[in-house]
Amino acid sequence: MLMSSKLPGIGTSIFTVISALAQEHNAINLGQGFPDYPTSEHLMDLVNKYMRQGYNQYAPMPGVMRLRERIAEKIEGMYGINVDPDREITITSGASEALFSAIACLIRPGDEVIIFEPAYDLYRPAVEIFGGVVKTYELLAPDFQVNWNYLKRMMSSKTRLIIINNPHNPSGKVFKESDLLELEKFLDSSHDLFIVSDEAYEHLIFDGLEHQSVLRYPRLRERAFAAFSFGKTFHNTGWKIGYCIAPPALTKEFRKVHQFNVFSVNTPMQHAFAAFLEDPIEYLGLSTFFTHKRDLFLDIIEKSRFTPLACEGTYFQTCLYDRISDEKDIDLCRRLTTDLGVAAIPFSAFYTNGTNQNIIRFCFAKKDETLERAGELLLKA
Repeated sequence: MLMSSKLPGIGTSIFTVISALAQEHNAINLGQGFPDYPTSEHLMDLVNKYMRQGYNQYAPMPGVMRLRERIAEKIEGMYGINVDPDREITITSGASEALFSAIACLIRPGDEVIIFEPAYDLYRPAVEIFGGVVKTYELLAPDFQVNWNYLKRMMSSKTRLIIINNPHNPSGKVFKESDLLELEKFLDSSHDLFIVSDEAYEHLIFDGLEHQSVLRYPRLRERAFAAFSFGKTFHNTGWKIGYCIAPPALTKEFRKVHQFNVFSVNTPMQHAFAAFLEDPIEYLGLSTFFTHKRDLFLDIIEKSRFTPLACEGTYFQTCLYDRISDEKDIDLCRRLTTDLGVAAIPFSAFYTNGTNQNIIRFCFAKKDETLERAGELLLKA
């Protein structure tokens, strides 16, 4: 049987490859972005509680109302914005489903979508599955700064969507207020342009910076889908629960896709998150928690030959390795995994053209002892 692939250029992801190599060589995995420490005992007790209370059947398609109300309270408390839990918030199967469903309800064959690379590997395939055409803007080290005038020249009458990721994985860059104000200007010149904003790491911002959500900016909010992740926030990426916030007209179209994509999301976990969110310290304290881990990792590798780049957000630290080797980043990552016993991700994997800047990415969402063991090994590089 012959089958014509909708994604002929897509193979096994670099995350799967490096994680498999790490497992084969019993290496410390600082590659894939997941914690090696447990999620909250209290949160797990809440999940068990609601399972035993019988909340085990389908949740409402948009999500459990109590959870949507807690999210609305969280948004108001953080950003001073009123969001309608009934018409503007949808609980999703992780931020990934939120992003995929938003792209699905917007993109038709021939529509152009601008993404910033290095980019999370979901964006391009999701656009291409629905016949969209991806146009990439390459952000380069060390500052990964957007030239908004250049971006304007990339626009055409076919440009339907701009996808942003803030805080940005994998660079650790955080958009500032000036960036969002520049992005707003693009909506003034186009009535057919929308924004999908991946804000999975909204709470992981360091050094006194504030998260500049698209929800803060009225003109952006009118035409934006904002995707969020409980998994990234509460150290349980395998639970795959997130949410999408969009104005009522966009949410209506979003839910048309969502209901036939996953329909609804894990019921007892939704009830558990609703109860867990009643205490804001559970998410407001994350910046301090991850600042410690970032700084610990930086202190550990200070004596190494790696040169860390600025990490303003997320739980990823990028490092230059030009003082160590002139080999390609993928080759260095393989060698670090097999010879030293530490897995990292090659930065070029986040660019369509494989742009190599002698940078690799480490995940510091690990136990302190894991980071310390990895650091000792990296000093040998």
